[in-house]
Amino acid sequence: MPILHWLDRDQHTKAAEQVPYRLLEADEGQSFGDPDTGNMLIQGDNLDALKALLPYYAGRVKCIYADPPFNTQQAFADYDDNLEHSIWLSMMYPALELQRELLSSDGTIFIHIDDNELGYLMAITDEIMGRENRVSIITFKQGAATGHKAINPGMVNITNFILVYAKDKRTWKPNRLFTSRERDKRYNQFLLNPSEHFSEWELEPLSKAFSSFHGKKLNELKRGFGEDFEEKMNDFVISHAAQVIQSVRPDYNAVSEQAQKLIDQSVAQPEKIFLLERESYSNMYFKGGQRFIFYREKLKDVDGELVSGEPLTTLWDDILSNNLHKEGGVELPKSKKPEALIKRVIELSTSPGDIVLDAYLGSGTTAAVAQKMKRNYITIERGEHAVTKCQPRLKNVVDGEQSGVSRAVNWQGGGGFKFYRLGEPVFDAQGNINKNIRFEYLASHIWFSETFTALREAPQKPFLGVHNGMAYYLLYNGILGDKRPDGGNVLTSRILAELPVYDGPKVIYGEACRLGPARLKALNIIFKQTPYDVKAR
Repeated sequence: MPILHWLDRDQHTKAAEQVPYRLLEADEGQSFGDPDTGNMLIQGDNLDALKALLPYYAGRVKCIYADPPFNTQQAFADYDDNLEHSIWLSMMYPALELQRELLSSDGTIFIHIDDNELGYLMAITDEIMGRENRVSIITFKQGAATGHKAINPGMVNITNFILVYAKDKRTWKPNRLFTSRERDKRYNQFLLNPSEHFSEWELEPLSKAFSSFHGKKLNELKRGFGEDFEEKMNDFVISHAAQVIQSVRPDYNAVSEQAQKLIDQSVAQPEKIFLLERESYSNMYFKGGQRFIFYREKLKDVDGELVSGEPLTTLWDDILSNNLHKEGGVELPKSKKPEALIKRVIELSTSPGDIVLDAYLGSGTTAAVAQKMKRNYITIERGEHAVTKCQPRLKNVVDGEQSGVSRAVNWQGGGGFKFYRLGEPVFDAQGNINKNIRFEYLASHIWFSETFTALREAPQKPFLGVHNGMAYYLLYNGILGDKRPDGGNVLTSRILAELPVYDGPKVIYGEACRLGPARLKALNIIFKQTPYDVKAR
């Protein structure tokens, strides 16, 4: 596969390895609501924060929405979005690598970008995620050709893009979504007597039925309803969807033998209606060689409302990006994304309880929508935005604010989040363990460095778990209750007897070992000394 090259590429493609592991320190003063929800708002550099998350969340995130700086050669009040291509690529590459590690095997990453860096982004994402895992390129309509845009020469740009990649496309199973569409005007017949036997059915034009329903001629209704005429007609069709019909000529060679026989009979007897009853599918009605299709089969539940629906496509032109200043009560000029957009991303790729990640949180939209949709979230925002924009917005969400998608998802408030800041590095410049690190932090790092997976729960005992047939133990900070330097942190016969028994190979970390090589071999134990054998992966 072709690989994109840029200035200092070799250096920057290894940048993720050089990022230190840092502790995450909770700020209870900025946290809000239920502290045990698992929702995280992290203030700090996204590379440092993503690296800090690996020991705890590697392989656990179901959906990532990334809205990085677009590199549009403009200076915004809230972001410096004027970066050279090489600097921008050097920023994006390690961030994508770390996000990929956090993604679950059946997870999805959505990367929002405009056409300035679309080609370059696709090249490096193909490299990191695998071109075979590219799912779609979504075109998102973010505006209209109005105002100052309309006077520009040439074509008016009103779209940007979302690159969609699966962690492993072979196991990727998105949810099936539908979007509303305009009324299909091919359905232009109306069934007058649906309660009668099908052989007695009578049809008339839809327009005539609509006129009769309102007791006025069609021209009078058009004048009376004015611009609302089509909306009134649409309401009538949806409320009478079991009676609104179109007649279509079926593909004779694509239907069953039974259907073919009834088609032939309906051609021979054009005034008669024929019925084909089916167990798992809707019944089929034929007249004059054509099949009746009912409008009710087009209706889909979208946000709790029955509408004319069609399967979700790669053109998202139905989500409005205007009046966003009303959403969440915070402003972020030219960067804020609609809650409806994030709702669709989350609906497509997750179920309630799954983890959603956004490492470029901005105004807090992803976290707000995830909270309302009962997903867990991990979000990162550098600088003061985390405090001045994201935290107040999420606090309002917990309190039940009703902007954005709140009504569509029946949001009533609740839950909570913890606010975190980046703390000290876990390892110093020489690779030694920070003397202040607690047992559970070091245990999570050791587990991750050994298994490349995350510990699901904070360990409270020396036995960390079993992975691929290997058991892992950590003797550290007097976890067994003996805090003497040569006590519970040293592997002795007495300490070994206190450890949970596992009949298989074991890796035990400790400050020292009093057992000889022969005995370790006989017991199928690999001893690793802290801090020297603890790898800062």
